Amino acid sequence: MYIKDNFLLTNKTAEKLYFEHAKNMPIFDYHCHLPEKQILENKPFNDVFEVWLAGDHYKWRLMRNYGIDEQYITGNASNKEKFLTYCRVLGTAFGNPLYHWSQVELKDFFGCEREINEANAEAIWDECNAYIKANAVTPQKLIECSNVRHVYTTNEIFDDLTTFEEIAKKDYKFTVNPAFRADRIMNIDAAPYKSYIARVEALTHPIKTLADLEAAIEQRLQAFIAVGCRASDIALEKVCAVADPADAAAVFAKVMAGEAPTAAEAETFKGYFTYFLMKLYAKYGIATELHLGAMRDNNAIMMERLGHDTGFDSISDTNSIGLLSRLLDRLNVEGSLPKTILFNLNPKMNCEMMTLIGCFQSSEARGKMQYGPAWWFLDNKVGMERHLEDLTATGHLAVFVGMLTDSRSLLSYPRHHYFRRILCNYLGDMMEKGQMTNDMALVGKVVEDISYNNSVAYFGMKD
Repeated sequence: MYIKDNFLLTNKTAEKLYFEHAKNMPIFDYHCHLPEKQILENKPFNDVFEVWLAGDHYKWRLMRNYGIDEQYITGNASNKEKFLTYCRVLGTAFGNPLYHWSQVELKDFFGCEREINEANAEAIWDECNAYIKANAVTPQKLIECSNVRHVYTTNEIFDDLTTFEEIAKKDYKFTVNPAFRADRIMNIDAAPYKSYIARVEALTHPIKTLADLEAAIEQRLQAFIAVGCRASDIALEKVCAVADPADAAAVFAKVMAGEAPTAAEAETFKGYFTYFLMKLYAKYGIATELHLGAMRDNNAIMMERLGHDTGFDSISDTNSIGLLSRLLDRLNVEGSLPKTILFNLNPKMNCEMMTLIGCFQSSEARGKMQYGPAWWFLDNKVGMERHLEDLTATGHLAVFVGMLTDSRSLLSYPRHHYFRRILCNYLGDMMEKGQMTNDMALVGKVVEDISYNNSVAYFGMKD
């Protein structure tokens, strides 16, 4: 197999950094979309398709780019047919991160070292399924064998929190905590919006006004905190201007009366609501993970057929850096700016985003305002290297909270090591060129911190 021990490590210093300092550090996956109920139920998988392809829209998107019919992606073809099709597609996806990730996943989780291609597909199917059957592979085993200590799933405010209470009673070697997300309540222009409000009402109290909604959201956040929540998540295509609460209340009242908001009214509500949420998170010491730049659900036909988060999103070119500045500044002036990890999906905005958050650092925390890791369409070799270049040029690498999976797949943890290898190679290259210190203990400690320690400290977790 082409992936060797020194994969992505191009010099001896990089190898030393990775094998002596990064490789064995635990994993803190502080943003993912793993289904917590699946982790609780902990049922053995039936075949490699279930654990490898089901629900992973990264892989689905690659297959669509090859021209594969949807029948073999999310349709009614058999699990085996879908798996064999993916192997055929992957065999020539040179340079795509999935070409690397999938190969490492087979080796790390199933001990299979065959190159993934059409010729080997049948043998890989048989070998992995035999391994699954012999070892009763479950979510718990996959997470623990990846050396994961902490997992933050992403949960809407009306999700069932008893699942986390039950997981906490299990004898797992890792913790699972919810990250609070109110995107369904943010998106007031969504067709089923009133049904979302009804779900929140069922868990709190009647909601007639914006004030009622705000009180209900705070109540739900308290419930999340009671089961270990330490982070929140906000996803925006763009930042909207912070509106007057009376104007936002009028838009909310209009929608609750059964009328659709105009585009301008929706932006009024979203601008105020983003501000309200971040201020609330600051009040309770909850870190905000702010995701910017995704243009979602571009394909109306496939949205109707498959729903959200099925591989039909893209990078937006919307530039709202000025409005983001005003949002952060207002919160800062009011003493209500929470710890914030800013995720940027448009690479041309890297330095704009990075230099902006540098204006709002404080002694409250090392790296209070974080430039999040290369995300989604950028979590590949090129994207990660560019992220590190921009981060080191305009910020401070040593306080960086490191990688995450942002995935729905239990097999995504090799992405952490993909990043760690790129990080070690980046630093090792500078060390060998005489562009920075060659103090291996000092640099090694920074690598260990970025790999795990910084995120533990940032979110206030205990090992």
